[in-house]
Amino acid sequence: MSTSTVSRATIRAVSKSRPSTSSARAACRLITTHTTPRYLHYAAASSPIIPATRQHRPTLRSWSQQQHVSPGRRTIFIQTEDTPNEDALKFKPNHRVLPENIGSSLEYSSPRSTLAPPHPSPLAAQLMNIDGVTNVFFGHDFITVTKDSSVPWPHVKAEIFSLITEYITAGKSMINTVDNPTGEAGQGNSPGDSLAYNEDDDEVVQMIKELLETRIRPAIMEDGGDIEFCGFEDGYVKLRLRGACKGCDKSAITLQNGIESMMMHYISEVKGVQQVLSPEDDISQKEFQKFEEKLLKTKGPDAIASTSWDRVEP
Repeated sequence: MSTSTVSRATIRAVSKSRPSTSSARAACRLITTHTTPRYLHYAAASSPIIPATRQHRPTLRSWSQQQHVSPGRRTIFIQTEDTPNEDALKFKPNHRVLPENIGSSLEYSSPRSTLAPPHPSPLAAQLMNIDGVTNVFFGHDFITVTKDSSVPWPHVKAEIFSLITEYITAGKSMINTVDNPTGEAGQGNSPGDSLAYNEDDDEVVQMIKELLETRIRPAIMEDGGDIEFCGFEDGYVKLRLRGACKGCDKSAITLQNGIESMMMHYISEVKGVQQVLSPEDDISQKEFQKFEEKLLKTKGPDAIASTSWDRVEP
């Protein structure tokens, strides 16, 4: 067995070329400290939420953008309101009812009036054909329908809703305007607005009209009716109630406790208020008087029914 001899100089040179344990540990710490930030920086750069991914995420749109309404489609919501007259109901569609060239209101008290000039109404004609409907009244933005007291509302309400909805959604004309050479008031009211300003009126009449227009008419129309000025004679204001207020049991209270007291308070020349009946109501009143006379002859004075109408000839 042979052995090789290494010189001491060679051994010292090799020892100097090897790093010490402490030097190796320090170098390892430096490497770790240096590479860790690079690793964190790389992780942040490779986040799964990148711009390309965000572009494909779903977006939310408002409700108005999602719905699609065709240009010819009409939406309608009909609201009903009770009136002081239990037999009259106020229908309020979210559309204008009266054309702008017509006054404050129109009233149809008979099938004939729905066809007569100057404002025949196909909608009123169909409403009057419903069993039990006795009166149709058009305001600016509402329709008041009055029925016979013997007919319950559930029997006629659905059909009224259906007709009004059909006319508005289809864009049909509810009220027409035709020539009226004879000047006939086919809709039960005088042509034009009776409360409109007239330069020929004296001071008292102008004050009466202004009070009716500003203080009394808004409340009457809120109840589904309207009021018509018929004249001022001998200190008495002649008025005609229309719509839901006509024929109502509370009409006399409205005239005496409401309108009359206000008129006499603000205008000293006014002595009272008288109700004027429409031609249709005048005929009904005459028939009612005949019925009372017949009842008086057969069953005596205790069987006579009473009425709240204060009858005044137009």
